[in-house]
Formats: sequence, structure tokens, C-alpha cells
Amino acid sequence: MPLLANRLSSFTQIVKTFFMFNISYLDVSGSMGLIASGALTLNIIVGILLSTGFKKTSYWKKLPYQLQQYPLIQFHQLTAYAGLLFTALHILFLIAYKEENFTFYHLLKPLKAPKQANIVLFGAIGFYGLILTIITSQKIIKRKLSFRTWKNIHLIAYVTGLFFLLHGLLMDPLLKDRPTDWLDAEKFFSEACLGIVLIAILLRIRYQFKSTNN
Repeated sequence: MPLLANRLSSFTQIVKTFFMFNISYLDVSGSMGLIASGALTLNIIVGILLSTGFKKTSYWKKLPYQLQQYPLIQFHQLTAYAGLLFTALHILFLIAYKEENFTFYHLLKPLKAPKQANIVLFGAIGFYGLILTIITSQKIIKRKLSFRTWKNIHLIAYVTGLFFLLHGLLMDPLLKDRPTDWLDAEKFFSEACLGIVLIAILLRIRYQFKSTNN
């Protein structure tokens, strides 16, 4: 743990020197969380797209050939790993911020968190859901699961992803238990991510109903 804290301290000092701003661990943690939210939003959208017969639609066929050949499955996997990486960094920098006494214990017991425990729980649900999704997507694990089981796990992942985005939207970035500032730039980004994901899920449900009726 001391070694990890020293490494994080060195990294933060580099960031401070480069940008010439007074950046704290909490600031870096918040930035990592926003990047994770963006990555997971892309991941969910692409995952929803891959679950449909999108390549048969006229919209897809009108796209440039180079874009049609883009490996969406690999991009889907990349955004999942990026989401996990930046979520882990978000947690590590928050733990390194000693003023609020967040620890690894609160990952296991989020309702014991020193600040906004219920909202921390949302983030923990999203984090564990992402880990479960990535683990069950590994070939060696996926082969041992039935398709229905695997699909249900990934459907649950959409819900856990929403919990993660809600965590980013409702959590006070300064950890002062302030009410959500809906017009704040950071919150606007979280609102956009959440809104995009909700619209994508609703469109996917609509697609399912149309496919079933036809």
C-alpha cells in the first residue's frame, strides 16, 4: 500500500507540473470517473447495436464501405477494458485522497462509506457488474456457459451500467454532501451519457417488439 500511494503521488505531481494547476487526488479521481462513464456509454451502445441485425438495415448499407468494415466487436471489448481501467483508477485516486478516509473496505461494504453511502453503492454495483461482464466474456468462461445464461448476464450488465452512470450523476465531486448541480459541466456530461443509454435501451426494446411481432 505505501508503494501504491507513492506511485500515485508521483503521478499526481507530474500532472500538477505539466498543467500548472493545483490538482488533487480527488480532482484526478473525478476525471477518471468521467472517462470511465464515457467508455461505458460507448460500450453499452455498441453492445446494443451488436445484439440486433443492424447489418441488414438500409441505414448500415448506406454507410461508407470502410466504416462498415470497422471491427465493432473489438471496439466493444476495448471500451469495456477502458471502462474497467479508468474505474479502477477512479477508485485508487479516491482512496489516495486521505481527507475523506475512503478505503478498499468500502468497495466490499459501500454502505459504510464515509460520504454519500447510498450513491457509493450505485458505483460499486456498476463496478462489480462490469467485472462480471468482462470475466464471462472470456472465451474459456463463455464456452462453459449456455448462450441463455451468458445473454442474461449481459442484459444485467446494462442495468449495472445505469447504476454506474447514476453514481457519477448524483455523487458530489467535492464530497461535501451538496445537492446535485444539474447545470454543472461535469454533471451535464453524466446526464448526456445517462440519457443516451436510456434512449438506446428503449430503442432496443422497441426493436425486440417489432422483431417478435413480425
